[in-house]
Amino acid sequence: YGDHRDLHLSIRRQRQMCIRDSSNVGKSSLINYLCNRKQLARVSRTPGKTQTFNLYKMDNSWLVMDVPGYGFASVSKKLKEKWAKEIGNYLRKRSNLCLVFLLVDASIDIQKIDLDTINYLGQLGIPFHIILTKADKTKDRLVTDFTKKLKEELLKDWNECPPIFVTSAEKRFGSDDLFLVMENILIQIQKETKHGGI
Repeated sequence: YGDHRDLHLSIRRQRQMCIRDSSNVGKSSLINYLCNRKQLARVSRTPGKTQTFNLYKMDNSWLVMDVPGYGFASVSKKLKEKWAKEIGNYLRKRSNLCLVFLLVDASIDIQKIDLDTINYLGQLGIPFHIILTKADKTKDRLVTDFTKKLKEELLKDWNECPPIFVTSAEKRFGSDDLFLVMENILIQIQKETKHGGI
């Protein structure tokens, strides 16, 4: 880019995907896989390490926005409130935000904070998909049961469930489906732009 103004304008124009998650669900591994860079996002064993807004270039079509996770983080209440406000503003006001991947750990029980975040995204009207991570950390039967229970829980308030994908960045399955989702969204955006929809 020529200067900071060009960079800022490019960021504002290029399509963005935001990754939301609780802490310690395998987000860094997924970002590294999507961007095809092993150490782009630092993988940590300590939950809550993402404490800034980080923007990664996936390709010429997508930027990936990584924001601090909800749930556990060894930071002050004031900082958590600041994050919540900034993330809310980003989700509501960023016009080139086209998709949110909400990461949910499939190796543990369904968490209320995940359900609350799903409902919040639904209220905002932002296209989002639920990505079940760490599927390799538990038995296939348990992942199937988790998916079924999650759908049942959501259908208490939703007419239909948002798309749900099962993934493992470590064993590299499920990610092809995510790339296809992103490709289809770009195709739809191009169609809407061509017909004056955007």
